[in-house]
Parts: sequence; C-alpha cells; structure tokens
Amino acid sequence: MKKKFKLEDLDCANCAAKMEDAIKKIDGVNDANVSFLAQKMTIDAQDDQFDRIMEEVAKVCARVEPDCKILM
Repeated sequence: MKKKFKLEDLDCANCAAKMEDAIKKIDGVNDANVSFLAQKMTIDAQDDQFDRIMEEVAKVCARVEPDCKILM
C-alpha cells in the first residue's frame, strides 16, 4: 500500500533526509520519500501492517523533528 501525507512544520532538508533514512529501516516498509520542498511524505508499506508502521513513523518523525506534524 502506498500513501501520501502532508507534513506541517518540517524545518530543514537535513531533517527530511534523516526521517526518510530512519523510516526506510522500519520493518515492513518497502520505500519512503520525505520531501522538504513539497512538505510531503510518501510511504510504501505492507498493507496488513500499515497501522503499526505509521505509529513507528510518527515516533521517528517526532524524534528527528519534534515540531513536525503528519497530517492524515
């Protein structure tokens, strides 16, 4: 399953790159893209684990950029 999310208050391209790298390491994630310029995130992950994966994605994003919000 591939889903796109809007990001709010992502402050720098370096943080976006760190988020993307960390998200790609989550078990069940096939691919991820975090765009600082577009303020968007695309996650491609296994359908049956998507909710669990998104919980981990939210934790990763909060750790890298505490002010960033994922709008669903």
